[in-house]
Amino acid sequence: MRFTIKREELLKALNIASKAVASKSAIPVLINFKLELNEEGLVIIGSNGDLIIRTVVPYTIGDAEVIRNYKEGATLINAKIILEIARKIESDELTFEVVDSTIATVSDNKASEYTLNCVRPEEYPDLDLDPDGSELILTTADFALMVDQTAFATSLKRPVLSAINLEASDGLLTATATDAARMAKKIMSVPLDVEFNANIPAKTMVEVSHLLEGSPSVTLSISSNKALFIFGKTTVSTRLIAEDYPNTSNIVPRVTNFTLEVNAQDLIKAIDRANILSIDRENVVDLTMSEEGVEVSAKSSQVGSASERIDTFRYEGGELRISFNSEFVTSAVRALGSEDVTFMFVGEMKPFVIKNLNDESVVQVVTPVRTH
Repeated sequence: MRFTIKREELLKALNIASKAVASKSAIPVLINFKLELNEEGLVIIGSNGDLIIRTVVPYTIGDAEVIRNYKEGATLINAKIILEIARKIESDELTFEVVDSTIATVSDNKASEYTLNCVRPEEYPDLDLDPDGSELILTTADFALMVDQTAFATSLKRPVLSAINLEASDGLLTATATDAARMAKKIMSVPLDVEFNANIPAKTMVEVSHLLEGSPSVTLSISSNKALFIFGKTTVSTRLIAEDYPNTSNIVPRVTNFTLEVNAQDLIKAIDRANILSIDRENVVDLTMSEEGVEVSAKSSQVGSASERIDTFRYEGGELRISFNSEFVTSAVRALGSEDVTFMFVGEMKPFVIKNLNDESVVQVVTPVRTH
């Protein structure tokens, strides 16, 4: 195996595949990239056993030659080392050659040369990257928005709570995330014939969202045990979380008794300033509302108290005081991405809804905190 490759294109691909490689692995061979030069170009695969990323550097991009002076073959090479070499070599090109089955050289054909141990490619585990099951194509913008509006509400307390539940049926795709104290839900229209229900690790969804830059769309392929994300010359595969997802169908209250409409940034800034003194209660602040005024406050037995009055608002209902985790509320408000947000309350200790009334596709729910 031998090739000379544009360093910039190699580095891009190595960075993508590295997202799936752990620095330590129960399967020692998985600290390596699998490099295979075939008719597609240079195929780079990284995996930690649960997550697989396969990406390809083609022989040409447009009219520009990317790979030259090549001989097809395959090998396994330490992922961390080859990535660092590609980052630090000061050359437009890099030459890689497997001298025998266990030794490879990497050089810039000038001053730098590395001799590295490598591993026979047949020692790499067989990987399932074949798309099967239900298939759905989303634009990059829709996928990124779905992830941004839900992933922050996941948790590591239980494996299933670290997932975003994706359910497609009756022409709708519903993405749900919850940590048992809050919930984020996003609904989008999809073709009527698409049906699946899958718990996909939120960490993978976020990583795919970052990798999509420059791709117009992503194809999701959902089977009984894995999800594939296919975009450009990259395929990401992740195992699904098999545990049943919590039933969130009844979390959103059907009837509310109090409504507050407020500017999103005014509220976030007020919460942020008041939160300076929420030391004793772990980011808990109080929101006191009436038709006469809206106030955000916090107190600490060690430091003192703070209050922030919000002057521009619209409120309906009697006087109400709610205590909540400030990070939960500000994350939910930011995720809505709107200038104004609407809070809908049932009562002091009931979960409340945060919405953008101009976008019914997304809803945020937060559970209040008991402070007395």
